[in-house]
Amino acid sequence: MTPRRPVIGLTTQTLHAIDGIPLALPESWVMNQRYFFATTIVGGVPWMIPLLDDDLETLREIYLRLDGVLIPGGVDLDPRSYGEERHPRLGAVDPARDRVEIQLVRWALADRKPVLGLCRGAQIINVALGGTLYQDLEAQFPGALKHDYFPTAGFSRDYLAHEVALAPGSRLMAAMERPRVMVNSMHHQGIRALAEGLVPSAVAPDGLIEAVERPGEHFLVGVQWHPEMFEMTDPHTRHLFREFIGAAQEWRARVGSQ
Repeated sequence: MTPRRPVIGLTTQTLHAIDGIPLALPESWVMNQRYFFATTIVGGVPWMIPLLDDDLETLREIYLRLDGVLIPGGVDLDPRSYGEERHPRLGAVDPARDRVEIQLVRWALADRKPVLGLCRGAQIINVALGGTLYQDLEAQFPGALKHDYFPTAGFSRDYLAHEVALAPGSRLMAAMERPRVMVNSMHHQGIRALAEGLVPSAVAPDGLIEAVERPGEHFLVGVQWHPEMFEMTDPHTRHLFREFIGAAQEWRARVGSQ
């Protein structure tokens, strides 16, 4: 019998929180299709997660039906989620999304359920485990490279902005099969204080942490770039998604046998 494909939860975003989208009622939950294609092409079954931050009972029931959690990119994190006041250069935020994603990561950490975070998702992983962020790299990180190659400024989403060095022996380097990779870059926030229990697995030339993971068997990986843009063309990137889906498949098999 063919094993059932693992179910991967993808969090959504409140429509009015997206830059350039006028506020409209009723509010909607949305997410870029690329993340769904990146999940299905390597065997996952995507499941959109609504931002039920005020209904944890229902959110928990959704979580229990998942074999893995993918946290996509999006708007800035509300600094209140890591105990700071708002910086003048903070962009749009989506507090309901922050609360849902932090909760999902903490549940997954407790259950050792696989998690993959992309761009904002890497920041969520760090904050969920107790870390902090730079609210604006240009203002708060001396010597920072330009990291904010946003499509709204005319850059394509697959523009390769800079190189990152991968940590030897890391899960990420094993998946990517090379010590350095060129990445796209669409963020102005970044990891400041690294959370306890995480290790950096990629670093930009300016010293900014560009990827994190949890050592050991639990698949908990976050990258600061957008690999979903390259999965169709780059076999190394596809390996990262395949490793994630494989971990979710193993988690399903292990829990099902208990």
